This record gives sequence, C-alpha cells and structure tokens, in this order.
Amino acid sequence: MKYLVTGAAGFIGNFVAERLCEQGHDVVGLDNLNDYYDPNLKLARLKRIEHLSTFRFIKMDISDRIAIARLFEDEKFDRVIHLAAQAGVRYSIENPMAYIDSNMVGMATILEGCRHNKVQHLVYASSSSVYGANKKIPFAESDRVDHPVSLYAATKKSNELMAHTYSHLYSLPTTGLRFFTVYGPWGRPDMAPFLFTDAIANDRPIKVFNNGKMQRDFTYIDDIVEGIIRIQDVIPMPTDKATLDESSEASAFYKLYNIGNNQPVELEQFITCIENALGKKANKQYLPMQDGDVVRTFADVSGLENTIDFKPNTQLQDGINEFVEWYLLFLGDER
Repeated sequence: MKYLVTGAAGFIGNFVAERLCEQGHDVVGLDNLNDYYDPNLKLARLKRIEHLSTFRFIKMDISDRIAIARLFEDEKFDRVIHLAAQAGVRYSIENPMAYIDSNMVGMATILEGCRHNKVQHLVYASSSSVYGANKKIPFAESDRVDHPVSLYAATKKSNELMAHTYSHLYSLPTTGLRFFTVYGPWGRPDMAPFLFTDAIANDRPIKVFNNGKMQRDFTYIDDIVEGIIRIQDVIPMPTDKATLDESSEASAFYKLYNIGNNQPVELEQFITCIENALGKKANKQYLPMQDGDVVRTFADVSGLENTIDFKPNTQLQDGINEFVEWYLLFLGDER
C-alpha cells in the first residue's frame, strides 16, 4: 500500500516509516524540519533511512492548506499515519501560536485530505498529557479529560474531538494513540533521557523538578512502533446500531487507545538507570514543580492489548542502556 507518514524526520515517525518500507509498502515522508530542536538531528534521522528504495521525503508544513490538499490529490494515499506536531509541554507556555498552527490547523488539513481522497485509515498521535492532573490511576481511555493543564494537552484533546467529528460525519476511520513518554535511540534532545544523559556525561547538574516526586510511564520506541504498525491494520468500525449504548464513540468509525509501558517509574529510579548506563553519578539540582507539568502518568493498556494482542514490555534499564549507547556514538560522531 501507499502511506503518508507525517513527522518522518521526527523521533517516532522516522522509525514508523522505516518499518513500513521494510514491510514492502511505499512511504511518502513529510516534515517541515523546523528548528524547535537541532535540525541536524532530524537530517541525521532521514539519512538513516535514505537507502530505503520505497521511501520518499518531501519537505512540507502540514499547516499549508493548499500544498497538503494538492499532495493528497496527487499521491492517492491508502493510509495515513499522522505524527507531525509541535511537541513539548513547556514550550507551549512560551509559544502558544506554534501549537495552534501545527497541531490544530495541521490536523485539520490532514483530516480534509483524508476525507476528500478516500483514505482507508488515519492513525494519529495523541498524548498522555490529555489526562492533565487526573488522580485516578491508571489512566483509562474512558476517563474524563476536560481539564488540560497545558496548551499542548489542549491541542491534543482537540485533535481527538476533530477526528471523532470526521469519523462521525464522513465515515472516515480514525484511530488516536495516547503516547506515554516515549524514549530510546534517536530520541528528542528536549526530553529528560537526553537532557539528563547529556548533563551527567558532561559533569553538569541536572534539574530535578518537583523535588524528584514524579512518576512517568516511560515507553520504549520499539514498543511504540510495534503498537502503531499493528493498530493501523485494525480499521475501526461502528458498533451495530441495534446494540448501541449511550456512547457516541460507538456510533463512529473511531477508536482511542493508550500506548504506554503500564509501569510508572519514579524520577529518582530513572536517574539511577542513566547513572548505571554511564557509570557516573548525577549532580542533582532539586527544583519545584513547573507550570504545565503533572506529577504522574500511568497507562491502562488493556484496550490496546485486547485489540492487537500486544502491550509495551521493555524494561527501563534495558531501554536506557540502548539510548545511552546511541547517545555516546551519535554525539561522538558529531564532535
């Protein structure tokens, strides 16, 4: 089949494009290569998969309505995996309009492209951030998510609402995946694994927010990619109207799943894993909670497991070892 993968120079999108090509599909990868973080890392990711004969890269911004509409019309994609977005909770507090343009307008252009060109299935990235400061754990897809604590979270919840509307009105099958703190080789430099590893390796103090009283459901990249590849083959169908309950979700070609490791880890334990991998101790600078942050994330992944017979299972120390090994090689090459 022919796929569009948006965010193909990004962390998750790059690995998804690679897997699809290895399965024999044709993949058009899209990215605007913005400078939210070092574009050289994005270019290096693209170089990693440039040898794949069925992969083609196009530099394009998903918020460009005319260009995206033309792309869909020209390429006639069978399926779309939409992973491009302006990422980062903290950055959304400083630069809100970047999130409106990329995450809201960009999602609308992708939905319109899918709608008008008979795309079989749209799989898109949501986020665990939609759960905000919910106290019930683990977080389940049926939980209320009406109180986001960052604009990033608000745009991701909006994406889910937009997808539901298109699924309901136009019978467009859509599946949203709420990612839980993805990490691994080629990961983003604004995320804790990279920030902490870089600081510890170079004898700088690390900033430990909320005095270390944080928990995250760290999910390894290979597990995320496996979940995406499996779920894109499961096209949502509405429930038989005769058996419908009061859930409007059941009446649309629409599904939502958590995808997380189902094993929240304390920040101190996470730091210890990095120390073990580097063979060096961290100099910790304890700080209060940051605006927009949450104390805990914890995914209930029973829905995903029941649907695709898979749930993330990589142990944190194993995943961190792989990340640190890549970090040392990549930064060694760069320097």
